Formats: sequence, C-alpha cells, structure tokens
Amino acid sequence: MAASIPDFAGQVLPASDRPSLYEKLNSQWHERALWVFMFIVLAHWGEHLAQAYQIWVMGWPASKANGILGLWYPWLIKSEALHYGYALVMLIGIWVLRKGFTGRSYMWWTIALYIQFWHHIEHLLLITQATIHHNLFGKPVPYSIVQLFIPRVQLHLFYNAIVFIPMVIGMYYHMFPPEGEAHTATCTCSWHQDEEDEAAHCPA
Repeated sequence: MAASIPDFAGQVLPASDRPSLYEKLNSQWHERALWVFMFIVLAHWGEHLAQAYQIWVMGWPASKANGILGLWYPWLIKSEALHYGYALVMLIGIWVLRKGFTGRSYMWWTIALYIQFWHHIEHLLLITQATIHHNLFGKPVPYSIVQLFIPRVQLHLFYNAIVFIPMVIGMYYHMFPPEGEAHTATCTCSWHQDEEDEAAHCPA
C-alpha cells in the first residue's frame, strides 16, 4: 500500500508524488537557497578583496597576503584542496539552483555556469599537480593554463568577477522579471510576486 505524506500546503500527497530535494530547492526553497548560496559567494569575494588590499594597498608580498582567514590559518589558504573545494561548491550550487530560473535570468545564470565550469577545470589542474607532486610546464609550483599569461592573484580575481557578474544579472532578472516572464517561475524570489499573482487572477 502506498504511503501518503502531507505537502507544504497541508494537503496529503501519495509518497510517489513527493517533491524531491532538487525540486524543492528550485521551487518553494529557491529563495532561501539563493540567499545561503550568495552568502557563501560574497564571503569568498571578501577573502579575495582582502588579499588584493593586502597586496596593492598595504604592499605585502603575494606569498604573505592570505586574506582574512589566512591571517590565522595561513596553511589553510595555501591548500589547493580548499580552493578546489570552493570551485566545486560554486559549480554544484550554480547547477543545482539553475532550474528555478526562467527566461532571461536562466540565460545569464547558465553563462555563469559555463564560466565556472572552466574555472573549476583550472583548479582541478592545480590540485592534481599538488596531489601527485608533479607540476606542469616545468614550474616550481602548481600552474593552471591561463596562469601562464596572468599572475594567479589577478587571474582568480578575474575568474570570480566574470562568474559573479552574470550571476548578479541573472538574479536581477529573476527578482524583477521582464514583462511576459513574470509568471513563469515556480518560486517566491520575485519582489513583486504578490502583485503578479493578483494581476494573473484579475479578469481581462
């Protein structure tokens, strides 16, 4: 006999109709999930900006400029596992939450996904070299491909910026959807959701 469970509106649904975690994250939980995800993203940005300040304002050498967390745990900031782990979290987060976006916001969020995928590949190269203790291109430390042309600090500031910008544009269009896209999302992220719902139910 099939089990039944109450849904989030208080109705009883068969267990087979129960929304999966992935579906919830892209519908009724989408807004909260985005807030948590963006907090992680902004915290990471804070570390990069602190490092940039330490180098170009305070004049610290790059080897000593470890951001905020690195002031207390320098070994952690120098760990390729930490950097790869964050790149992977970013990639998974963008991918998992993408289904909740629609229309123009979906397009921009997908652009961020593609760029982050390459950013993740660069970090995968770095952690692989650190793990097997064999560096590419005859370098004394692990190197990624684009790092051959742009120093690491500037490169990863650039990577984070070109991922973050389309994410922000996507979130803007998600929160303030253009005309014609206002009723396509299944979440509560739109800031004018109540107005949109009223307009959708008003007779023509």
